[in-house]
Amino acid sequence: MKIAIASDHGGTNLRAEIIGLLKELTLSYEDFGCECDSSVDYPDYALPLAKRVAKGEFDRGILICGTGIGMSIAANKVKGVRCALVHDVFSAKATRQHNDTNVLAMGERVIGPGLAIEIVRTWLDEEFEGGRHAGRIGKISAYEDQEA
Repeated sequence: MKIAIASDHGGTNLRAEIIGLLKELTLSYEDFGCECDSSVDYPDYALPLAKRVAKGEFDRGILICGTGIGMSIAANKVKGVRCALVHDVFSAKATRQHNDTNVLAMGERVIGPGLAIEIVRTWLDEEFEGGRHAGRIGKISAYEDQEA
């Protein structure tokens, strides 16, 4: 599995923790930044990552900002991306099983590193169930195709 990861200035510490987990799991990853403490614009990091996930260059992406909200909004503007803002383990599991999410967003100012690592582990381990959920994802894809 190949993972893309990025944060804005509000998520650099949590991004470092998650990169440590990816190394521990020996997963291939690319770090899209940012490497700064001063304010930056989250779309500058979310959109390039989302585009590369949508193109299939990465299996999944992880985005982190202060709340995760801005990153998730930006990522979901990219056709083919299903980004979920997650701050609990149950949602991490459900969003993979039912929504086949390919991007995860979290907020460093919302959760601590221990919970974030548990969320990422769960999100990476879970598989899409398909079945009735596949039809729902198909409706989203069909809508995206109409809008393109």
